[in-house]
Amino acid sequence: MELHTILKPEAVKAVQGVSSKKRLFQQLADLAHSAYGLDPARSVEALMDRESLGPTGVGRGVALPHARLDGLEEVVGVFFRIDKPVDFDAVDRQPVDLVFALFAPKDAGVNHLKALALVSRTLRDGDVCAKLRANEETATLHTILTEAQGQQAA
Repeated sequence: MELHTILKPEAVKAVQGVSSKKRLFQQLADLAHSAYGLDPARSVEALMDRESLGPTGVGRGVALPHARLDGLEEVVGVFFRIDKPVDFDAVDRQPVDLVFALFAPKDAGVNHLKALALVSRTLRDGDVCAKLRANEETATLHTILTEAQGQQAA
């Protein structure tokens, strides 16, 4: 599995003025709707349901919210770089400014876990995160994310 197969260029965005986790989920769902045709209300509900099990802020300003949805054919992703970090109840109590949301079919099984592991490995790289934080151009953000995987394998 490779990031470019789950993350379309149009599913990457630098956003401003996010005031809360709930508002962030709404904006993620809106972008998932425009990029993949996902139902925004169902996406927000699924993200909130998963978040109620435990926060998906993994530390160092990164969050990996994820949800399973009926009717979805494959794992897809949405990435946000936020201008002002948002409180996300992260494990290290640091606010979040890099968010990679994954949406998977209800029966995705191992593919959902593989995608989550791939995104986690990519955003655990301090150099990748620094480059993402230093750029606002969506095409550049997409390139940084999708090319990071190849650099890690080398």
